[in-house]
Formats: sequence, structure tokens, C-alpha cells
Amino acid sequence: MRQTISRPVFRRLAGGIAACLTLTASSGCSVPVDGVAGISVTSDGHLLGVMMVCGHRIDGATLYVDSGDVDKAVTVGAWSADRPISPGLTTWTLDPPSAGWTADTPLTPLTATTTYTLYGWTRDNSWSARSVSFAPADLETLTPGMVRYHAFSDTGEETTATVTTAEFEARACAHT
Repeated sequence: MRQTISRPVFRRLAGGIAACLTLTASSGCSVPVDGVAGISVTSDGHLLGVMMVCGHRIDGATLYVDSGDVDKAVTVGAWSADRPISPGLTTWTLDPPSAGWTADTPLTPLTATTTYTLYGWTRDNSWSARSVSFAPADLETLTPGMVRYHAFSDTGEETTATVTTAEFEARACAHT
């Protein structure tokens, strides 16, 4: 005896499978966030990368210009930590890099009209750090001990905050 499936049932079944495949394919595209990147300055005016790792690790950081097309993003600096950065706060100068860091792509000069993004990553794409965007003019308001980062308000809205390093360390992981 041969069993048949009616067309409406077959269409629903095929549509459900297609929806599940689409959801599965699109949900695996992002790297989980377990850290927060920030930017600061040293007392002598050098850029300072600031990274708060919340629970796992981060292996390095990249500063880039976002073009809206991932394949056309331009890297203007990239750094690898000599050892994975474990949970907690770490900082390093972007030019020249600090001890414990290697400049994979040495920092190129920043231009006034460009917006830059700094984020953290792991070599195996298991974790990432939420990025921070800034223009050189934004850095003029920073002083040593202050960190600019993308934060979340109590209502869940993303904002750009400039806080003391201690506040950054205390609050950054609240919404990862």
C-alpha cells in the first residue's frame, strides 16, 4: 500500500524545513560577545586600547574603518596579545605597542574625517569583544584615566559613554 501526502501538507512541511534551514544558517554567523573594547589616551598623547574581558578570553584587537561591506573594511592597526587575555581589564598602547603585545599591522596615521572601530577577537572565533567607534575629534575630549566605549543604558539602549577606568571596569560586562 502506497502512502501519499497531500499538497497542502507537503507545502507546509517544505516551508517549515526551509524556515528552519534559513534560521540555522543565519544564526551561526556571529561570534559570541564576552568582552568590551574601549579607547583612551596616555599622558603623552598615545592611543590606548582598553579591553575588559568578562569571562573567557580575547587574543587580540583590530582597529579598522568600516565600509559597510565586510570585504572592503580597511584595517589600520591590529595587535595580538602574547598570551590570551584572561577575564579582567587590560590596556596597551596602540603606537608603539606595549610589552606583551605584537603589532600584526602597525597603526597607520588616523585622518580627521574618518570613523574608526576597535574590537577584540580570538584566533578561533570563539569569542569577541563589543566594539567601540570613534573619530579623532572624539579623542580630544579624552584625558588619561577616561575610557570611551559603547555602553547600554538601564533600558537597554546602546549609547557611547566616557567614564573613568574604574567605572568602565565595574560596568562594562553588565550587558555582554
